[in-house]
Amino acid sequence: MIRYETSFPVRYYECDPMGVVHHSNYLRYFECARDEMIASWGYGVEQCQADGITFPVVSAELRFHRPAVSGDIVRVIAEIPKIPLAKLVVNQQVINQKAEICCEGIITLGFLSSVTGRPVRCPDKMLALLQAAGAE
Repeated sequence: MIRYETSFPVRYYECDPMGVVHHSNYLRYFECARDEMIASWGYGVEQCQADGITFPVVSAELRFHRPAVSGDIVRVIAEIPKIPLAKLVVNQQVINQKAEICCEGIITLGFLSSVTGRPVRCPDKMLALLQAAGAE
């Protein structure tokens, strides 16, 4: 399993009038962690796109446990449980500074040819990096 973790403060503009993080922002938090993780392998989203592959979100399942609030420092975890074939499944969590899970979810990304728009397998470069990072 590959695991990546990042942290950052909840910004005021991410909150609703009640002072809690608006539910839509958890998807953004998940994306920040996934993008950082992929970039940390040396093969960022931009390079993958330059190689003719895009990987849009094809499904997102989120479970909300407790709200993060303005001023919290949240940790966002991204875990890849297995080597992808045509889809990359990422298990994710947002955790507050009290170590409480605020939100968890499963995000599935598909790999598409940017030329044809058709599904393709995970790029060889990404597979090699995943294997080098210890994915099974």
